Amino acid sequence: MNNNIDISIIVPLYNEEEVFSLLIERLTNVIDSCKFNCEVILVNDGSSDDTAQLIEGICKKNPRFTGVLLSRNHGHQLAVTAGMAHVRGKKGAMIIDGDLQDPPELVKEFYELLNDGYDVIYAIRKNRKESLLKRIAYKYYYRLQKRISSFNIPIDSGDFSMLSRRVVDAMNAMPEQSRYLRGMRAWVGYKQIGYEYDRDERQEGESKYGWRKLFELAFNGIFNFSDFPVRMIAKVGLVTILLSICYLLYILFRKVFFGDVPEGFTATIAAIILFSGVQLLSLGLIGEYVLRIYNQVRNRPLYVVDKLIQEGIEKADNN
Repeated sequence: MNNNIDISIIVPLYNEEEVFSLLIERLTNVIDSCKFNCEVILVNDGSSDDTAQLIEGICKKNPRFTGVLLSRNHGHQLAVTAGMAHVRGKKGAMIIDGDLQDPPELVKEFYELLNDGYDVIYAIRKNRKESLLKRIAYKYYYRLQKRISSFNIPIDSGDFSMLSRRVVDAMNAMPEQSRYLRGMRAWVGYKQIGYEYDRDERQEGESKYGWRKLFELAFNGIFNFSDFPVRMIAKVGLVTILLSICYLLYILFRKVFFGDVPEGFTATIAAIILFSGVQLLSLGLIGEYVLRIYNQVRNRPLYVVDKLIQEGIEKADNN
């Protein structure tokens, strides 16, 4: 086992055969030029194209590449989690996406900050190459998240980051199923710093993060790291009660001073719809927390590894 690795670079991959050769070329140039020792952990997240075969090929050819091949598609956050569980870097790990929107060349700048005493160096995107609708959604979601979170989660920072060894170990010890890695690394604490960079366009292929997955990730960020939804239910309930009392007082006032009571089918239906909507919204918000508790108490493994290729040899997974 190689004990001289300083930094492990984790790269989750899902159907990335089109960009794979360019990715390996840039990663190889990076680790060749670094004055510290690096390994690259390529995680295949159940790809349906030739990504798995490509990973096996480079890992058996170049011992500085480790392949973690998952049994199926577990999702980006769990793929990164699987990579973190196999980190051998003594100093820590760097997380990047396989589409090369995150430049691997920044490992040198991040490593300098790591040596300066920072435990988390998270990248802040100065610009995005996505569609206007996605840019707007990202902008307001991050600001909403920061406002309602129980602690500070930096704005406009993704999973692209470098983590010290103790942060990697702390995050590996977290057993939660619905993982939101950027929230988890912020929760760990220690000394953290942001590093602004210009995010590149995707080199090849299409993004694997559709709207459904983005909403799932956003919900994990909100419900895992904020008690705002539950507190909001109480506030909405209080406002509803106050409105009901006000309407009751209005009815009594009309009855006492004018001798009439407003009648109408429309008003009755509107009231029923309002209160029913509030109840269903409340049940839905509570259900999000209950679902996360249910998934957690089943205590299933976070992921299943099909193959582990390390130092050019296929090995048994001991994690």
